[in-house]
Amino acid sequence: MLRRQYIIISILILSLTGSCSKESAEPLVVVRALSSPEVEQELLGLVNAHRMSLGYTSLEFSPVAYEYASAHTDYMIASGTLNHDNFSTRASGISEEVNAESVAENIARDYDTAQQAFNGWLESSGHRTTMEGDFTHTAVSVKKDASGNYYYTQLFFR
Repeated sequence: MLRRQYIIISILILSLTGSCSKESAEPLVVVRALSSPEVEQELLGLVNAHRMSLGYTSLEFSPVAYEYASAHTDYMIASGTLNHDNFSTRASGISEEVNAESVAENIARDYDTAQQAFNGWLESSGHRTTMEGDFTHTAVSVKKDASGNYYYTQLFFR
C-alpha cells in the first residue's frame, strides 16, 4: 500500500511540474565546449561601455554567474536550440550562492562577433532592458558548436 501511495504521489508531482513548467524534461548529453575568452571579454566590455555611456554603473564580473552561463551555453549547443530552459534553476543557484535579489539572462546564437551580438541585443527592447537594468554583476559565456556557430549566454544579477 505504501509503495502504491508513493507511485501516485510521484505521478502527481510529475504531472504538476510538467504542466506548469517550461523546464526541459528530456535527458540531454551535454559536452563542455571550448570557450572563446576574447569574444567574452569584448562583449562584456561593450555592455559595460554602453551602460556607462548612459550614466549607469559598470557590471562586475562574477565567477559564479560565469559557471552557470557556461553550463547553459553548453546545454544550448547540445540541444541545438536557442533557449532559456532551466532558467529558474540557474537563477535559484546564483541567488543561493551569492545572495542575489534579482537575476536575468540574455542569449544569442549565430552572431560572428561580439559587436554583432551586442547590436542584436541593443535592437531588441527586452534584451536592451536587461543590459540597462539595475544589476551589479554579470558574466558572459561564448562558445562555438561543431559547425563553428557561436552561442552566447549572459547572466546579470544584483
